[in-house]
Amino acid sequence: MSKVFRPSSRESKLLSKIESTKERFRKKAIMGVNECIQPLSNAGAMKLVEEGFVETSSKNSLEEEIAKSLDQLTHSEDFDIDYLIAPYRNLVPHPHIVSLNLTAFVIEKLINYKDIIDIYGSDEEIYHCINRQVTKFLPIE
Repeated sequence: MSKVFRPSSRESKLLSKIESTKERFRKKAIMGVNECIQPLSNAGAMKLVEEGFVETSSKNSLEEEIAKSLDQLTHSEDFDIDYLIAPYRNLVPHPHIVSLNLTAFVIEKLINYKDIIDIYGSDEEIYHCINRQVTKFLPIE
C-alpha cells in the first residue's frame, strides 16, 4: 500500500506562502503593464523585426497590435489569460506572465493581421526575444 502524504502545518504554511507570492507577482506584473504599454510595445516590435522573427510591411501597425494585446491583458480575467498561455506554460522553467502572454499572441494571433507577412523562429526563441524587452520595463520574480 502506498503512503499517504499529509503535510504538517509548517509545510502547509510554507506551500501557501509560495503560492501567494507567485500570485502576487503575477498580479503586480499585469498591473505594471499599464504604466509601460507604449514603450514596451515599441521595444518589442522593434526587436521582433530586427532579429528577423516577424516580417511586416508596417512596423507601426505591429507596434499598435502589440499595444492592443498588452491593453487587453490588463483587462482580461485570469481564466482568459491562462487559456491563452496554456500551450506555452512549459516553454521555459520560470516564465514571466507578460512575456508568455505576448509570445502566445505573436505565435497564434499576429499572423492573421493584414500587415504581417510571416513569423519565423521557434516558440522559445520568440519568448526569449520578448522576455528581454519585458524585463527592462517590468519586475522579475
